[in-house]
Amino acid sequence: MSRFDRGTRRIALCGLTTLSAVVLLFSYRTSTSAALPEAAAAPDTTAADAGAVDTAALPAAAPPGGGARSGWSGTVTGPVVQVKWGQVQVRATLSGGRITTVDVLRHPDENARDRAINAAAVPVLVRETLQAQSARIDMVSGATYTSTGYVRSLQAALDQAGVA
Repeated sequence: MSRFDRGTRRIALCGLTTLSAVVLLFSYRTSTSAALPEAAAAPDTTAADAGAVDTAALPAAAPPGGGARSGWSGTVTGPVVQVKWGQVQVRATLSGGRITTVDVLRHPDENARDRAINAAAVPVLVRETLQAQSARIDMVSGATYTSTGYVRSLQAALDQAGVA
């Protein structure tokens, strides 16, 4: 009889553990905000780029021809953003205040792994930008540093154009 009680206790303990895990899993709140967390927007400083100037922190210039205009047309180039694995720079072409083309001028490509990651990530980032018509896009999993640099350079370019 004591063996049956021991087995019953094990089953009850396993059931309660499973129930607790399911409750904790469903109570976990994921982020639904499109805004970047402060940690992702912070510059990545390493010993290798200690001498690099973070141009993304510089104030953005007014769009060519004067103040902020939502219907501005032209091409703006964002600053070179230093990330852990290299540099990222974006150029955006706008027509009537809408983003029509995004060119990634620089991205990490020092080795085959960097090239493979960014060959997959860059088109996704560009597509998301064209759909969102802003720099408020999701990061690409596996290319977090490139995504962060892309968003910072793109936002600086859009700031230059006076586009929100």
